[in-house]
This record gives sequence, structure tokens and C-alpha cells, in this order.
Amino acid sequence: MTPNIFFEKIQEEVKLFEPITLAEMEGVKLMDRMDVKYLIPVNLLPNILADAKQYYKLLEIENQRICPYQTLYYDTEDLRLYHQHQVGKQNRYKVRSRNYVGSNLQFFEVKFKNNHGRTIKKRIKTNGINEPYLHDESSAFLSKISPLEPENLQGVMWVNYSRLTLVSKQSPERLTIDLELTFKNDSKEVQYAQIAIAEIKQEKVGASPILDILKKYQLKSGSISKYCFGIISLFEGVKQNNFKKHLKRISKTLHQYESFTANAIA
Repeated sequence: MTPNIFFEKIQEEVKLFEPITLAEMEGVKLMDRMDVKYLIPVNLLPNILADAKQYYKLLEIENQRICPYQTLYYDTEDLRLYHQHQVGKQNRYKVRSRNYVGSNLQFFEVKFKNNHGRTIKKRIKTNGINEPYLHDESSAFLSKISPLEPENLQGVMWVNYSRLTLVSKQSPERLTIDLELTFKNDSKEVQYAQIAIAEIKQEKVGASPILDILKKYQLKSGSISKYCFGIISLFEGVKQNNFKKHLKRISKTLHQYESFTANAIA
């Protein structure tokens, strides 16, 4: 069984959610938040969505509920931002340009992870993300809000995927689920269609229906960031010692998918 079969089942499930618009989501931007991530074998996702639809609304943009995202990440030539994450540095940054394809919006975004585990995202609207180096407006913004030197940054990797955005009916909480994850640089492209990455975003970590649902399917929190996952997938020889447990979790999730499909075919 190919991932496309499960993607079709996911498409059927998302049709059953009550929709929410971008304007209605204004109250749950959660630009200063706590994040909890999960890896999900894509064969489990239709059942998880079926269980979640009574608790969550689903973002709909221009009649689309599975929305494509295109993201260009910036780093130094020697991948300093990646290595800071790899060694566990606190108060670290990610820098990216993102195209929200469904809404035709582009942003330059800076994510800051502080020493209290909170993720703070700041961004400005832009007119495109295809430039390998930061333009004047993005450079000025980065200099204003961070100690990073814009002239040292360059586009190192594209991360593209399709996203479901669920919004709680009960509390300030969002759940994003990223599918068809693809990493790409000038010389290589790698896709992980067998897994989904779910991220629960709350003002503070607390009880949530989705946590109970994921526990039901014996899924545990913990996932490497998409940026670091992509760097490891595309760049040979980069240090990854501190990501071993996350890479084992990825390998286990891929194995769960392969085992399920092998048994289903048998």
C-alpha cells in the first residue's frame, strides 16, 4: 500500500470537519507559545482525524483544507544555526521565508526558542521567497529583533509540505499536521510521505483532547525540528550526535508504517 492510498482517506476525513476561516483564527495566532511535537505513521492519521473532528475545527482557505506550504530556510555557510540546535544551545534562532500557497501570502519569519522552552515567532509580509540571500527589508527586520548578521545568511534548504491546521473549539490551541514532507537543496531532494509531523501549540502545556487521542494510539511526544531533520537528510557528514533519540524515533515510525502496509498486503 502506498502513502497515496492513505492520503485519499485523509482527504475524506477532512471533509467532515467544521471549517474555520483565517479571519476567525485571529484569536489563536499563538506567536508566543509552548510546542509539543509528535511523529505519526501516515496510516494512523485517518483514524486520528476521525476521533478529533468533534473537538476541533479545520482551517479552510479558498475551499482548500489541505494547504501547501513552501519554506526556504537560511543559515550560514557552515550551518551555524543548525549546529547551535544540535548542541542544545538555549536562546537559539531559526530564520526562514515562507509562502502560504493557499492564501497567497509570503512572510519572512524569525523563530526564537528561549531558555524557558517557549517559542516566540515574529514576522513581516514580503513579496516572495525565491531569493538565496536576504533583501533589504528582511535584513533590517532581522537586525532589529536578533543579534544575527543578515549578510552571513543564505538560503540552504527548501522544506515543502501540505498542512492541516486544526483549531480547538474549547481553548486557545492549534494543532498542525504536516504531510508529504519534502526536503530539497541545489543537489538533492528527499521525501518522507510515510510519516506526518503533528505539532500542538498552546499558551502553556496543558490538557487537550488531541493528547488523549494520540495516547490512545500509543504515540509519544518528541520529534526533531523539520529544519534539523532536513539538514541531516540532505547534508552528508553533519554532526547529529544529540539527535540520535529523535532519529531512532523517525526510524521506528517508518518501520511502523512499513510493517502495517506489509501486513495489510499479506
